[in-house]
Amino acid sequence: SLMLDQYGDYSIKGTWLFRALIAVRFYKALFWIALIICFVSAVMPVRHAVPALPWDKANHFLAFYMLMLLATLAFPARSLIWMAIGLSMFGAAIEIVQGLHFVGRDRDFWDWVADSVAIVAAQLPMILQEVRRHFLLSASQVQSITNTDR
Repeated sequence: SLMLDQYGDYSIKGTWLFRALIAVRFYKALFWIALIICFVSAVMPVRHAVPALPWDKANHFLAFYMLMLLATLAFPARSLIWMAIGLSMFGAAIEIVQGLHFVGRDRDFWDWVADSVAIVAAQLPMILQEVRRHFLLSASQVQSITNTDR
């Protein structure tokens, strides 16, 4: 996947690896921007907040679903479980900050539940794909064993 550049040196520019590295940097930037926007909008006074959806729990679900998708794209080598735990802790931290008297927002356990459900929902297709891959590998191993017995 290395290419010779105009000087005869090897370069990764123009290769799929280079494009993947650029994409990961782009998704990392998007993730951190989204995380900051999420935090700021969660702690700003309610009168200044602009909800995306009419129901508060749906807003939480949408925000954390998108954060989990962006985290998955931004940190492809990281464990999904640790990303989920980190984002869930971030949601809990938001609720703790909202409960501080000077913030002027209400702490709500069910907001954190909506955050956590969204995180799991965002991971579900990846989890199902991994389970499917595991069963396909197991099935192919069983088939190769039964074929060698003949």
